[in-house]
Amino acid sequence: MSLVLRNLQRAVPLRRAPLRRQVQALRGILGVREFDLGIICVDNKRMQRINRTYRGKDVPTDVLSFPFHENLEAGEIPQPDFADDYNLGDIFLGVEYIFQHCKENEDYYDILTVTATHGLCHLLGFTHSTEAAWQKMYQKEKQVLEELGRHTGARLQPLSRGLF
Repeated sequence: MSLVLRNLQRAVPLRRAPLRRQVQALRGILGVREFDLGIICVDNKRMQRINRTYRGKDVPTDVLSFPFHENLEAGEIPQPDFADDYNLGDIFLGVEYIFQHCKENEDYYDILTVTATHGLCHLLGFTHSTEAAWQKMYQKEKQVLEELGRHTGARLQPLSRGLF
């Protein structure tokens, strides 16, 4: 199904084609290519507003995920009954925040890929609210990024590394 990739910001440069290629590869690795997915790239101001509205945190952040299918077990692939339910949800990427927090030796598009992987895992029921849940999420992110690396040569580390 479709991947909608929208860039709603002008704070930092963003080439959508490389991000689209990586997200398409991630969807294949996770086995969710048949599901619609929205990726929305926003600046700090918009991300802060979304974070405040939905999480009560008045600060910008790197990624927020809004799953279409709620209450999935970690790693559970949705089993839709209707064609309209083949939707994973939306991921908001705080691309300005991500850009500002990239270290000198990090590639911006690699970090966008890592952050999108984290967001996709959230759409599939993974969380990091407890150490046990974090461990599952970390392992899944690591497995997905290692698989991606076998195809691209990139050596990417999970975003959830070091959360606990």
